[in-house]
Amino acid sequence: MKLWSRLADGMHSGSGRVPDNRLGKREQMGGERMRLEAMAVRIPHVDGHPNRVAFDGVLTVVNAASDKAPAGARGHRVMLTREAAEKALPSLLGMAVDYRPGWDGHDARRKIGLLTEANLIGQRLVVRGYLYARDFPEVAEAIQAHAPEAMGMSYELADARVEDMRAEVWKLTRVTFTGAAILLREKAAYRDTSFRMAS
Repeated sequence: MKLWSRLADGMHSGSGRVPDNRLGKREQMGGERMRLEAMAVRIPHVDGHPNRVAFDGVLTVVNAASDKAPAGARGHRVMLTREAAEKALPSLLGMAVDYRPGWDGHDARRKIGLLTEANLIGQRLVVRGYLYARDFPEVAEAIQAHAPEAMGMSYELADARVEDMRAEVWKLTRVTFTGAAILLREKAAYRDTSFRMAS
């Protein structure tokens, strides 16, 4: 996770498909009520497009502390509130996905795809989009070479608000998403993330 915060003076941090883009939809799943928040950018479908390979993934979980401190969070684990994530969903759409060689972090200058859909399903922030597989064939091949469960994701933020910077776990009450990274799940601040390319 990679996070920039005005409050922290430059601090750095790290599926179910919803068929429409209406907000606030509720569904019954497994006997429990589950709240869904969804937004999507409509991109015309092109059969066999050589430079678009669809992907989906779990970008993060909300209302749960990260498993480890993200880079730049001064050793603090973080928790993104559901309310902050809901309000920030529109900022995810159209943002890029990036990667770093070694699959161990972020590199905003290595943009390899686009986020087109973001859904809050329970505690999971599920995203969909496209990789530019023709432009970056070696990246697509490297992802496919890893076991599907090995890959994860990490968000990138700006203008984050921390409720109490003295707290052991920093509670993020407002954020703007600026992108996401694809990386090994074991390297992500949240272990319950995932990334999968369409086969």
